[in-house]
Amino acid sequence: MSTVPPRGLVVTSALTIPEAELAWRFSRASGPGGQGVNTTDSRVELSWDVARSAVLSESQRARLVERLDGRLVGGTLTVVASEHREQLRNRAAARTRLAALVVEGLAPPARQRRATRPTRGSQERRLAAKKQRTTTKQMRRRPTD
Repeated sequence: MSTVPPRGLVVTSALTIPEAELAWRFSRASGPGGQGVNTTDSRVELSWDVARSAVLSESQRARLVERLDGRLVGGTLTVVASEHREQLRNRAAARTRLAALVVEGLAPPARQRRATRPTRGSQERRLAAKKQRTTTKQMRRRPTD
């Protein structure tokens, strides 16, 4: 018995964006492609409305909106791919890029750094290195009478 993979963009094992929530736009890309670049819509824009997505919990939505604030326009996250000559490869690149952004945005915040004081040994090593550097530079100076 084979299992059919869920239709949509798999971000994590717990989160899959349904294909219905993804919006695609295609246009002509600049760059390599010869004469075909003028006739082929190989540039891909993939958009996902984070603010209205049904697959996110409220905490996930709040975290994504906060983390991706500079990339969201009206609550929509848009990714562009035009580095390949074929539309299919650009589609795959856009899907990968969108999934990476969402994973990065949903990641838990890093632990707060606790301030520590430098050890006595590290302070002594730093001062010894400074003294060594001073003597090295003094030796390079022109001798005085």
